[in-house]
Amino acid sequence: MKYALIDMGSNSIRLTVYDMDRTSFKVLFKEKIMAGLAGYVEHGRLTRDGIDCACQSLRKFQNTLELLQIERLAVFATASLRNISNTSQAVDQIRCVTGISVEVLTGETEAECGFYGAACDVETDNSLFADIGGASAELALFTDQELQEAVSVPVGSLKLYRDCVKKILPGKKSRQRIEETIQTAFGGGLKNIPPREHLICVGGTARACLRLSRKLFGLPENQRTFTRAQLDSLTKQLCKCDKNAADLILRYEPERIHTLVPGIMILRYLVNRFAVEDITVSHYGVREGYLRRKIQPSLLAEQVS
Repeated sequence: MKYALIDMGSNSIRLTVYDMDRTSFKVLFKEKIMAGLAGYVEHGRLTRDGIDCACQSLRKFQNTLELLQIERLAVFATASLRNISNTSQAVDQIRCVTGISVEVLTGETEAECGFYGAACDVETDNSLFADIGGASAELALFTDQELQEAVSVPVGSLKLYRDCVKKILPGKKSRQRIEETIQTAFGGGLKNIPPREHLICVGGTARACLRLSRKLFGLPENQRTFTRAQLDSLTKQLCKCDKNAADLILRYEPERIHTLVPGIMILRYLVNRFAVEDITVSHYGVREGYLRRKIQPSLLAEQVS
């Protein structure tokens, strides 16, 4: 059967259509809208314009699904609606305008779904998992496929840009503010997570870093792992925030011209803090984990009943 998921993130809203059964899935179609919902948050609340932007994006996807004749749909939101004070109001208004009920995932559920999505195509035993998003970062520690710890930290690439950066690329003082914000946000919440040699990553920042590493260091196009040393080199180039850095981002990751530097600074912080030696980027993430953990089990229950 065909099933659609919409993931309302803080930076982008993504539609993915799957052909699936109780135990497997295949991605048929993808579309995203760079809505930047985190940029509509004022005084901790998602503004009316932000809610309107979310509704317009969802209605566009509804039109797409109608053309594709796909009726089965689930919609969830992460930090975009979780880390605001008017979550209930936003969810109610979205339902009134679009008819769509949005499930707001907890940070721990998002981390768990992200891990199980990554596990679809990456070896995950005894690794640390991270998902760096627009307004939050999720970390999960798994041992032998068992969840040991899951943490969500309310800091992400778009939020850092909005809070700490005055121009398009962060200057020296802006980078200092970013570093201080990262250290404060992650300072006390990760004490139960030990060092890990391997880091499994999902999310736009990680994908962008992998693509840039392929270009700069001659990695094969099918390689999904880059090293700590390569991340350090890439970070140094981007954090110069000069014309060469801007040209590099605009050439390969233009949608992330304002968020890539804050995002890579989060990634480098995590790599240094947990003594990571290499980073592997999965094709899959929270959407596929949501499919595995919530949608496919419900199909099995339907058949049993």
